[in-house]
Amino acid sequence: MNKELIVRSSSDAVDFALLKDGRLIELHKETEGFDFSVGDIFLAKIRKALPGLNAAFVNVGYEKDGFLHYHDLGPNVKTMLKFVKKATSNQMKNFSLRDFPFEQEIDKNGSIADTLHSNQSILVQVVKEPISTKGPRLSSELSLAGRYIVLVPFSDRVSVSQKIESKEEKSRLKRLVKSIKPKGFSVIIRTVAEGKKVADIDKDLQNLMKRWENMCRKLSKAHQPSKVLGELNKASSILRDIFNDSFTSICIDDDVIYTQIKDYVGKISPDKESIVSNYDSNVPIFEKYGIERQIKTSFGKTVTMKKGAYLVIEHTEAMHVIDVNSGNRSNKAKNQEDTALEVNMISATEIARQLRLRDMGGIIVVDFIDMNNPDNRRKLYEHLKDEMSDDRAKHKILPPSKFGLIQITRQRVRPEMNIKTREKDPNVDGEIEAPIVIVNKINVDLQKILKKGTKKITLTAHPFIAAYLMKGFPSPRSKWFFDSKKWVKIQPRDAYNYLEYHFYDHNGTLIKV
Repeated sequence: MNKELIVRSSSDAVDFALLKDGRLIELHKETEGFDFSVGDIFLAKIRKALPGLNAAFVNVGYEKDGFLHYHDLGPNVKTMLKFVKKATSNQMKNFSLRDFPFEQEIDKNGSIADTLHSNQSILVQVVKEPISTKGPRLSSELSLAGRYIVLVPFSDRVSVSQKIESKEEKSRLKRLVKSIKPKGFSVIIRTVAEGKKVADIDKDLQNLMKRWENMCRKLSKAHQPSKVLGELNKASSILRDIFNDSFTSICIDDDVIYTQIKDYVGKISPDKESIVSNYDSNVPIFEKYGIERQIKTSFGKTVTMKKGAYLVIEHTEAMHVIDVNSGNRSNKAKNQEDTALEVNMISATEIARQLRLRDMGGIIVVDFIDMNNPDNRRKLYEHLKDEMSDDRAKHKILPPSKFGLIQITRQRVRPEMNIKTREKDPNVDGEIEAPIVIVNKINVDLQKILKKGTKKITLTAHPFIAAYLMKGFPSPRSKWFFDSKKWVKIQPRDAYNYLEYHFYDHNGTLIKV
């Protein structure tokens, strides 16, 4: 498995595409001037506490107030409020928390009105970016994420990622961290810390402590509200969370970002610094790696897959709904049950990719093709869980219901990635699918016709589409010939709509696909 990170920079945004064996699995955009990213910490003011919601609205400088629920305060919020009051009034010089007296923990079933009041200064962290008409979702239980650990101030525990399965390794890491952990801070040991030495983790810890102290020094001079600690830039935060030995290439088309990423990779994994390269070509970087084509074919309502199967993805007010279709295809499977299993397994892989790619959150209901064999249903369920194991967003998958439905909940922390794939119709006033999507459909239909053994094939299409299929070397038509050893005759038809096409056999009879 090879992973590549491709970074494209423009005047107002930076796009990050994560490829797995050449296939696009994640797409992120960092826009200039957007100041509310997950992980950012703000010095804010309580606007008002609402006992009915057991929550408070907080002024963080966004057009809509942030939402802070009682359960997101953290048990030691009173200690944090006392710390903020002293730090903002310039009464503190040492921010280590070693000698800072802790207040009594709040009751987990208490009321927001007993803890917070209007105009109170508070440190909050963005846990969900503004979505639609809602302001950011906040937490006052702060955390600073590093490469190997997460540092949590105003607490005093050590916990280990559940993804580390070895009990011996968990015990080793706990002992190691307890020996270096500063008083007044909790430490969460991340999965990538497995097998690491004390020097690596201690270096990470010292970097986080420096970030904490630098943030605290700003509090006495900071305006309220204002950002006092920003999350790493998008490239660094992506690499911090997912970078591992399977990465084979990081390619960037911007000199400044290239230098930033090369320096960051040099710090976290010096032996991998050589895979970072600066892209310099007249061909746009996303075109070079086939990303533009994948974006156009992956974000529409209908997503085609191999062997003729396809997904229909729709969004309702309450949830996302995904329908699995086998398509009109010839199949070598022995029976309907085998066909259903084959299509469902292909679909599960694509669904896991689509959830990450679109960053779909909330409730997702998938209507798989019905299977009678309980072993097949179990096999599908395990396969879907395995495919989603790399997904960084918290998620839960329920086993298939009697109706073949699988329900998924997936954490939503930022707006869903929504890319317009339809384009203006040059023939009439309206919109059509992107031409590249139609070229893919032509490929799929041609493969079905070739399987039938049709001797001579003629394709009629709009002159624009016909020209595209015949241009260059190797042209799409040439590739068909190299793959199937059959030459497809292409005839332009001026009377056709832009995306209309038909296949005919040697007798001039229309071939129904």
